[in-house]
Amino acid sequence: MNTVNMGHPVEILIVEDNPGDVRLMQEAMRDSKVLNKIHVVEDGVAAMAYLHRDGEYADVPCPDLIMLDLNLPMKDGREVLVEIKEDTELRRIPVVILTTSGAEDDILRTYNHHANCYITKPIDLQQFINVVRAIENFWLTIVKLPPDGNKRG
Repeated sequence: MNTVNMGHPVEILIVEDNPGDVRLMQEAMRDSKVLNKIHVVEDGVAAMAYLHRDGEYADVPCPDLIMLDLNLPMKDGREVLVEIKEDTELRRIPVVILTTSGAEDDILRTYNHHANCYITKPIDLQQFINVVRAIENFWLTIVKLPPDGNKRG
């Protein structure tokens, strides 16, 4: 997944309805060692429109990584995860659950639906930034994923 030598940014889709959390994630990834481009949608319906490139999202790139909150308006993040992992075009995209819920039922259900990891958002500001940087480091510099057949261009 490391794109340092590939010449194009890592496309990250953040699905999060809390503007403060979005700002923190963007801030944490701004000085990344890996070139990245962050895209943000605020609800589950917009997430699926983005991923299917519907309407206003017709020309967006396919994300290399999805950071998904569970508690979203319009369509719950749990539903979004199921739809992603049931779609043969999307299922290879890693989905990182980053949510306030620490409920064992949520953890079990998301792993049963093939989430790639589950992280409970820390309440402490610096810890939250550290967690986002750790996610970025792991998924953008360490992990190797299969080639993406969903890229345009």
